[in-house]
Amino acid sequence: MIPLHYSDEVAAARQSGTPLVALESTIITHGMPIPINLETARATEDAVRKTGAVPATIAVLNGRLHIGLTPAQLDVLSRAKGVAKLSRADFAHCIATGGTGATTVAATMIAAKLAGIQVFATGGIGGVHRGAESTFDISADLRELAMTHVTVVAAGAKAILDLPKTLEVLETYGVPVIAFGQDDFPAFWSRSSGLPAPLRMIPPPLSQPPI
Repeated sequence: MIPLHYSDEVAAARQSGTPLVALESTIITHGMPIPINLETARATEDAVRKTGAVPATIAVLNGRLHIGLTPAQLDVLSRAKGVAKLSRADFAHCIATGGTGATTVAATMIAAKLAGIQVFATGGIGGVHRGAESTFDISADLRELAMTHVTVVAAGAKAILDLPKTLEVLETYGVPVIAFGQDDFPAFWSRSSGLPAPLRMIPPPLSQPPI
């Protein structure tokens, strides 16, 4: 069993039963330049806190799998060089060799499941790349969504991908894809990809009318 290293904030939430939301770390190391990456990571954690939950940003630091990062660790990670981008295939190797790695959607799901965290929030998931019928370039995120029982709240798949094929693979893997409060499957920075979502969820009213 991989040892998990909880931040004090996450450990306290586990003790009190406060809801936890997992967050990935590749957006910090591979998604944005300094200092925007750190500012975005902090803003994302603060957005989770405002809902009454506790954020658990996940990363491997010097071979230790961290569930929740301190402000100092976030800062160090935002400036680190040569950080591995971890998915299922190289997750264990990074830990075994004492490396430092940022977790993708797939790796964050694995770590969240190990930590007993049921909800993971991210930007866009990976998917089927354009031309995949020749390259077979399909993100490991899709298979992980079928294998690992964690609810992933996302803005759809990244818009540069082949979104129709991404939805087809998710359907093949038996992954329920549910649009919240709209009919269309989102496309990362766009509310609509032009594709209907397979399933839809209508948000409840903010307040219940008097009986």
